[in-house]
Amino acid sequence: MVMAGNPFGDDTPVYVISVAAELSGLHPQTLRQYDRLGLVSPGRASGRGRRYSMRDITLLREVQRLSQEEGINLAGIKRILELEQQVEELRAQLFHLHNELDAARAAVARRARGGTDAEPGEGGDRLPVRRASVTVWRTQHTTE
Repeated sequence: MVMAGNPFGDDTPVYVISVAAELSGLHPQTLRQYDRLGLVSPGRASGRGRRYSMRDITLLREVQRLSQEEGINLAGIKRILELEQQVEELRAQLFHLHNELDAARAAVARRARGGTDAEPGEGGDRLPVRRASVTVWRTQHTTE
């Protein structure tokens, strides 16, 4: 997504460490520490200087919030960020699986109506249809 004030997009690493520190409200040394710990991994310029994206700056603000407001230590924050990334990857995978399932259901429905999945001019060789069952487990998170 390209914001009106950011012509490069949220993932483009364009901000040097001093600008990123100012935008995030953190000291440059804190940004270096977060990079060393693997909490935020900025891009690198050809001279190996750090370059931060708007997404990195948003993440820096979140790390600071979790640390200051929630009292979570940096190791805990790192684990939270890893789990959030894993959840996003699983959501993307689930989205693709839903699309594949919809396409498979549509193909089965076409075959049941006597249609074919072959493109025009490809011939009508039919493949056997396999049925599959998909179970999606949801865990319920409780807040204390």
